[in-house]
Amino acid sequence: MGKQRSLCWAIVLLVFTCLIYVYPAIYLVNAQPQPVYYPIANLSTSWINTPSSSADYYLDSFVLNPILLRESTGIGCGFYCNDTYTACLFAVVVIRDAYEEYFNHKTFWAIQLVWSANRNHPVKLNATLQLTEDGELILVDADGTFVWSTNTAGKSVSGLNLTEEGNLVLFDQTNATVWQSFDHPTDTLLLGQMLVPGQKLTASTSESNWSQGLYSLAIHGDGLFAYVESNPPQSYYKSYLGGNQYVKFENGSFNWNQVAPANTTQFMRFEPDGNLKVYEWSESGDWGVVADLQTSGIGACAHPMVCGKYGICSNGQCSCLDETNNNETITFRQTIYRQPNLGCSLVTPISCNHSHYHTLLELKNTSYFNVYSQYTFGYLDEKTELEDCKKSCLTNCSCRAALFAYNWGYDSKRGCLLLSEVFSLTNTEDGFDNITIFLKVQKSSPPNSPLKKPRHVTIILGSSLGAFFGIFFMVASCLFLFKNKGEFEELDEFSVDQVSGMPTRFSYEDLKAMTSNFNNKLGEGGFGSVFQGTLGDGTKAAVKRLHGFCQIKKSFLAEVQTIGSIHHVNLVRLIGFCAQKSYRLLVYEYMSNGSLDKWIFQRHQKLTLGWQSRRKIIMDIAKGLAYLHEECRQKIIHLDIKPQNILLDEYFNAKISDFGLSKLIDKDQSQVVTTMRGTPGYLAPEWLSSIITEKADVYSFGVVILEILCGRKNLDRSQSEDDMHLLSLFKRKAEEERLIDIVDKDNEEMQLHGAEVVEMMTVAVWCLQSDFSRRPSMSMVVKVLEGSVDVENNLDYTFFNPVIPRTSVAACHQEGVGAASTLLFPSVLSGPR
Repeated sequence: MGKQRSLCWAIVLLVFTCLIYVYPAIYLVNAQPQPVYYPIANLSTSWINTPSSSADYYLDSFVLNPILLRESTGIGCGFYCNDTYTACLFAVVVIRDAYEEYFNHKTFWAIQLVWSANRNHPVKLNATLQLTEDGELILVDADGTFVWSTNTAGKSVSGLNLTEEGNLVLFDQTNATVWQSFDHPTDTLLLGQMLVPGQKLTASTSESNWSQGLYSLAIHGDGLFAYVESNPPQSYYKSYLGGNQYVKFENGSFNWNQVAPANTTQFMRFEPDGNLKVYEWSESGDWGVVADLQTSGIGACAHPMVCGKYGICSNGQCSCLDETNNNETITFRQTIYRQPNLGCSLVTPISCNHSHYHTLLELKNTSYFNVYSQYTFGYLDEKTELEDCKKSCLTNCSCRAALFAYNWGYDSKRGCLLLSEVFSLTNTEDGFDNITIFLKVQKSSPPNSPLKKPRHVTIILGSSLGAFFGIFFMVASCLFLFKNKGEFEELDEFSVDQVSGMPTRFSYEDLKAMTSNFNNKLGEGGFGSVFQGTLGDGTKAAVKRLHGFCQIKKSFLAEVQTIGSIHHVNLVRLIGFCAQKSYRLLVYEYMSNGSLDKWIFQRHQKLTLGWQSRRKIIMDIAKGLAYLHEECRQKIIHLDIKPQNILLDEYFNAKISDFGLSKLIDKDQSQVVTTMRGTPGYLAPEWLSSIITEKADVYSFGVVILEILCGRKNLDRSQSEDDMHLLSLFKRKAEEERLIDIVDKDNEEMQLHGAEVVEMMTVAVWCLQSDFSRRPSMSMVVKVLEGSVDVENNLDYTFFNPVIPRTSVAACHQEGVGAASTLLFPSVLSGPR
């Protein structure tokens, strides 16, 4: 009996041993074979983001669907997604072993994202990456929306290679590099990677939000600066270059900073909180920080958002200000209750419509996070008097604070810095004798002094006239509607459901409710009127109601097709639309500061835009156009660039609007034949032949630059006959070497920066070349404005501005026939605001 028991236990032990050692082998035999990945791909190859369980690499809530792998160095590229596949990047990653779970049939890996192509525009499941036959790498979302490309079509590309260093390279038949990811860094540098002028690292918004955040790291002059993106940029860290024109992450060092030599893989990341850290894979099986290159030496309160906007930092602790000004308490409150590190806000918000209640609050024993930054104070206005500095801030609507420096730095600078955004403040018990900070605040209006006095006579007269013209309009409309009944029926049949990447579709009743029955009119122009509305979540919106029966269909379809499926920070976002019976409406994001024309053409107004704001606006427009011309799947030519179509948000960031006249052409088309369209004064000379390219927008952009810098319209009939046409005046002043004479005379800050303004005028000249082939691309313009490229020499100042017949667009023209242009409306809003 005892022997039988022993035999039974021996059999059980044998079976258990077999299960332990044999089950993994059974799982591997029965599992689907792992696909083989290579580090090189040939032309005409495509990959779809449809991962199988055997092909995934997991880390917590993120998944990698690999495309190319370098097993020797653990470098891979592919679709890097959250676990629900609602947000995916085409990315380069570093992969390290973590652990396996046989019973879950999953292998978990430690994955670090080090580069991505579409960080601001994640794609979804079933998105496609394609290496085309003509050598372009293109990313398209599941619904067919174009997201990103390398813009290398026709450049003799032979294939795609993922190098051992982690550089994604498109190469030609001689193995020469045509395009590489190392030239387009995001927030990370790998060993051997350089950062050169014209490139920058931009931190992500957060660990879970990959889009570009507040902080950037770039080379300016003799230093590597970390700064917050604002107007002007505000720096908080500088590292000298020591005579180099670049920085390189090498094994053991980075720009004179010592880094522990790499035992395994290392990478350097510019963090969402603005710190620069080096990571390495450790023996314990995780990624650890081996160097923090910024924290030491700058202090606990030196980061721009350590206590959020308007927050005050004292030894690393955050609080809100509570100040008294002229016996009136100025109260700040926490943005989020009991979380002072997330910043503060004014209880009484600042309104540009009530500037007579603005005042400046001088802060005692308080400084600013970046007072040691020579880069930031390189933007000082040369105002030697404190009162001039305060006056400039009060008369500039975009100004939120003023810093005045007394004998600042080694070169004893003295001057004024106007800030459009206020980041963290610093408490200093001893104070700073050479820096004074003033915050713009708004006083409460006196209770017995209403902002608007009633005008009974005006109201009665206006009502009477309104009733008369209303009856007249109704009669005329009935006659017109009867006449055009057939045309309305045609519009009723019009459908936009075929357009891919469609935004939200609203009913007409929805939009009536959102706009309080179209009660708050913001403006009107070319093809419609614009009304303020409020979405269901409380977000403000601008609702554009199109009118006119001939061009309504064409204009509506053009706007929806053009901006319905593209997204860029410098393009006005289309939220939704309505196409119901004869109603055609478009819903845009709300731009609180309206169109650019009212900020640069209104002379002697109290609130104007200073030099830094205008320079930022010019850069914003250039980036928006560069995106339209070069980064979309189809090249988009706007065809109506003018100040009325440039809208400004609450921080005076500029966005291009009104795509009703735009033209979409394939990237392999160098030019297109089209009906003349646009606004007189902004039309390029080649319009006379009706054969145009994207350089027509470049010409219009050049005119807009001059208008911004000179503070006047290109055709100003209030001027003398000799000075009426801006381009002719500009040519004459250039020949006399007196361009300083036409810098905006109604803005003191523009006059103080006259030399920089005149230098900016050379960019306009390059864009205004009569021969369109000599004009720069908009991406080249962006590089010039960033300072990485110089303006071309030997420019032609003989500008040819065609005289265009002012033909109304009311008459319909077939494509390529006729010559119609839009009516020039007198400083009214032609796009949404």
